[in-house]
Amino acid sequence: MKILVCISNVPDTTTKIKFTADGKQFDATGVQWIINPWDELALTRALELKEASNGLIDNVTVINVGPKETEITIRKGLAVGADNAVRIDANPTDAYAVAFELAKYIETHPYDLILVGIESSDYNGNAVGGMLAELLNIPNVSAVSGIELKDGKFEVVREIDGGKQILSLPTPLIAVVQKGIAKEPRIASMRGVMAARTKPFETVAAVGASPLTEYVHFELPQPKGKCKMIPADQLDELIHVLHQEIKAI
Repeated sequence: MKILVCISNVPDTTTKIKFTADGKQFDATGVQWIINPWDELALTRALELKEASNGLIDNVTVINVGPKETEITIRKGLAVGADNAVRIDANPTDAYAVAFELAKYIETHPYDLILVGIESSDYNGNAVGGMLAELLNIPNVSAVSGIELKDGKFEVVREIDGGKQILSLPTPLIAVVQKGIAKEPRIASMRGVMAARTKPFETVAAVGASPLTEYVHFELPQPKGKCKMIPADQLDELIHVLHQEIKAI
């Protein structure tokens, strides 16, 4: 069996967000890039499944749709333990374009299990996994918080209102994973970093998917206003502020 883990290249969560002067694009100057946290947990679980499979799962691949600059992030996936990596050479313009590029690659390189993070930490779209399943016409389970390999099938646990749903599914399967899929992301060891340099890394040309969305303008949220603290026993002052200063009453 083979597992494919789709990874996104996203800004570190401590990044100070900036946009270009015309508000048309995200300004990536000085940004530290990382593996999307949901995808990082998906990769961790994929490696755990492989190690526990007694050889039944023999390969874990990481794949990314992105320009050459994303290779640093992809190699982090190899350093953590993935066997090989693929970069589809295209700018990830929107969820549809990413899903389409992934689907075209997977059509000729089938996998038994495809893991996708529930959303990326930059755009929070939660769309690629579902679109990918539709394009490939294979089963998709969303909100997966647990997955095990049992008797040649994958048993997945997904969160539902008021409880959990447990499903046993044949392959191929797409699992859109969320919190709980792995306890902690794996940290690359120095040995893993060294090994990543010699692992197979394939770059493939994009098929040229057209995006379905257009970004018109970016803008930062308004800064938070000043907070005025009024002691609980000074109701007259509170009424004065609400009435005279902010005109709320």
